Amino acid sequence: MAGAEGNAGRQSELEPVVSLVDVLEEDEELENEACAVLGGSDSEKCSYSQGSVKRQALYACSTCTPEGEEPAGICLACSYECHGSHKLFELYTKRNFRCDCGNSKFKNLECKLFPDKAKVNSCNKYNDNFFGLYCICKRPYPDPEDEVPDEMIQCVVCEDWFHGRHLGAIPPESGDFQEMVCQACMKRCSFLWAYAAQLAVSKISAEDDGLMLNVDRVGDQEVIKPGNGDHQDSTLKEEVPEPGKDAVKDPKAEQKNEPCTSSTSECDLQTVVKNQSLNSESQSGCKLQELKAKQFIKRDAATYWPLNWRSKLCTCQDCMKMYGDLDVLFLTDEYDTVLAYENKGKIDQATDRRDPLMDTLNSMNRVQQVELICEYNDLKTELKDYLKRFADEGTVVKREDIQQFFEEFQSKKRRRVEGMQYYCS
Repeated sequence: MAGAEGNAGRQSELEPVVSLVDVLEEDEELENEACAVLGGSDSEKCSYSQGSVKRQALYACSTCTPEGEEPAGICLACSYECHGSHKLFELYTKRNFRCDCGNSKFKNLECKLFPDKAKVNSCNKYNDNFFGLYCICKRPYPDPEDEVPDEMIQCVVCEDWFHGRHLGAIPPESGDFQEMVCQACMKRCSFLWAYAAQLAVSKISAEDDGLMLNVDRVGDQEVIKPGNGDHQDSTLKEEVPEPGKDAVKDPKAEQKNEPCTSSTSECDLQTVVKNQSLNSESQSGCKLQELKAKQFIKRDAATYWPLNWRSKLCTCQDCMKMYGDLDVLFLTDEYDTVLAYENKGKIDQATDRRDPLMDTLNSMNRVQQVELICEYNDLKTELKDYLKRFADEGTVVKREDIQQFFEEFQSKKRRRVEGMQYYCS
């Protein structure tokens, strides 16, 4: 018997101890996350009738469209109604997408919620996420073979998800940035580097020593020196010569300013933009041209952006045309952000969420309402005091403890009711 008690004791020591507060906090956090992601999407009606939805929660069904087939995405409602027993990949949210459920990509399935769909949605965009693969490493998430704990971050442009260690720039603390643009999208949308010098929040990755650049101010030009391994901030800062000292040109520096004869990718990594005089006619009022007149560096790395950075982008006619040509007009829309979508979902859920206590109160007369409120306050106060004893003693609340509390509470209630006196006026 003693041995059994000893084994039970050792087992209890190995089991993780979770307090009631921890459980409630975790439950609230999960509920808020679900509310943020799913709250902006309809869980009962297929979104197909809305056309290309600005942003919605999406899923891919590996049961209906496995790897090797054409990629397809389904809305939240169809994931419940048409694919409830299937294996799904959660895609979080995607922009400008129309539900594919039941179209020609699904060989043996008809949508139960909106069967009259076009064969394909030509405006939809797909990537490896629709087959459960993410990042430049094209691995699943969670990855059973990856033992390195790493945060996945979504690119605001291509909407793929990336491991923090594969972005070429160390992610800042999660609260220090709002959106990320991956390496490939920074290369395609190279105009963002001019804004990055002023707005982005970035750190250089320790794995990218080859990209470490020491930048010296020489006259009106920027000179790039090979990195010496020191971790320096990638954002270029002007270095003004000390008073009384003139900037001296280095012959080696002039050699490094000659046209690059290496591969295009190497040139991109070491691009230096020189000061240029603004053309008063063609560049008047353009924020981007003003920034391009300053020094900045392009690197093979992702960039991290703060809240409301999109509002700083130029919206002149030339820039809007450029955004259209690059298919990134959404960058000028602050309601396109995941944060805006999540906030809308939270507001909608808070509006729709019904409080069972208030519903019960509304069905009662005034006397019953007062009695119920008093009972509720008594229960809350006594339960709080009861649980506080366990917290003060550092002991675990067990099932029998909760049962004992409610038995004692009911006993007290009966004594109060039996001891009440009623008077007629």
